Amino acid sequence: MFTKVLIANRGEIALRVLRACRELGVKTAVVYSTADADSAAVRLADQAVLIGPAASRRSYLNAAAIVEAARLVGAEAVHPGYGFLSEDADFAEICAHNGLTFIGPPPEVMAALADKSSARKLMRRAGLPLPPGSVAPVPTVERAAQVAAEVGYPVIVKAAAGGGGRGMTVVHTPAELPRAYARTRGAAQVAFGDDRVYVERYLVGARHVEVQVLCDGHGNGVHLGTRDCSVQRRHQKLVEEAPAPFLSAGTLESIADCALRGALEVGFTGAGTVEFLVDPDERFHFLEINCRIQVEHPVTEMITGIDLVHEQLHIAAGVPLRWRQGEIRPHGVAIECRVNVEDPDRDFAPTPGRLERFLPPGGPFTRVDTHGRPGYLVGPHYDSLLAKVAVWAPDRELALNRLERALEEFDIAGPGIRTTIPFVRRVLDDAGFRKGRYSTGLVDRLLADPTDPPHRRTR
Repeated sequence: MFTKVLIANRGEIALRVLRACRELGVKTAVVYSTADADSAAVRLADQAVLIGPAASRRSYLNAAAIVEAARLVGAEAVHPGYGFLSEDADFAEICAHNGLTFIGPPPEVMAALADKSSARKLMRRAGLPLPPGSVAPVPTVERAAQVAAEVGYPVIVKAAAGGGGRGMTVVHTPAELPRAYARTRGAAQVAFGDDRVYVERYLVGARHVEVQVLCDGHGNGVHLGTRDCSVQRRHQKLVEEAPAPFLSAGTLESIADCALRGALEVGFTGAGTVEFLVDPDERFHFLEINCRIQVEHPVTEMITGIDLVHEQLHIAAGVPLRWRQGEIRPHGVAIECRVNVEDPDRDFAPTPGRLERFLPPGGPFTRVDTHGRPGYLVGPHYDSLLAKVAVWAPDRELALNRLERALEEFDIAGPGIRTTIPFVRRVLDDAGFRKGRYSTGLVDRLLADPTDPPHRRTR
């Protein structure tokens, strides 16, 4: 095991990694920007290194500063968390060139999977089903129109280098395609420095189902079951649960087996997530592979009892996988919601400000991952995620009730502060969600509902 790990992130995930390291007897160092000087991670780490101003491109995205910080504190490995540089193959390669272990897959694997067209080719070769559409990028709008006509509308235009819910446009008619094609290419160039796009059939009524996998550097791998992440706004998840509900045992088993086969086929190592779209007939289609720990990893931990960050650290240290597939027996239901400092009534616009009150819920089988505290300033510089509330119960109905109870207890207040808690409670109250009649369009349906109860709107 490593002696010291540098945590190249902030917020709740920096705390999560720090705690896992401490439990394993590993010393920690964190990097931080001027905006995070008073953060919980900085206060709790063994060492902290200031790497730049608030702007992420000059701090948390500054690979040279992070590597220099690791060398300064004598760290042997770098844990990137999620977001920022966590899926940056160039950063992983820079770490390797400087004698640092990047806690994640090899750079060449990350590069191949970051390119969505490359990933689709690899997964097709591994036998995973793909949505109908182009495997290679479409170089012209004429070719895009050709593909759309072949697979049928609606279609979705996606950036080949996209990720995190960015770089995609749904197109419902041929008349919309030229503008959507040009807009997506332009946005992709600005966001990713790569304007390549591909076109695939947009699966109406589909659910977003993913599989957690663990693979070591010795050719071993296991899956830890499924998660449903269909409750999304602007392709960003709000509610996640494990296992994915309302799917047959056969479908769940097939999705998990396909996910593990695909990960092993490409030489994946570490903790990763293979994502699928599942249509109403339970046909599933490969979407992408995420080469990092996911925000929603607590629900998998709660149903399996396996600490995923511990496993990341062991795998990166060269330890053979400590689990066999037959030893993993998921039990019960876990549901997580994200508490973002956003106003759902203003298209989920961020609402930064200082927290005057911050009292997370407690109680049986209730977990809160957060970096918030009374007096904490939620700044405008970074993602608006403030906390994750996850609960476990023997069945889904009790888990939903337990999460509703926990959210009712959560007391957050400050000038101008709004959170997503009222909207999440609307999701939990929705009859379609409760009965399994929902898809990735659930949030849009609720936002369009004129009968939105006023008492749910602010908090």
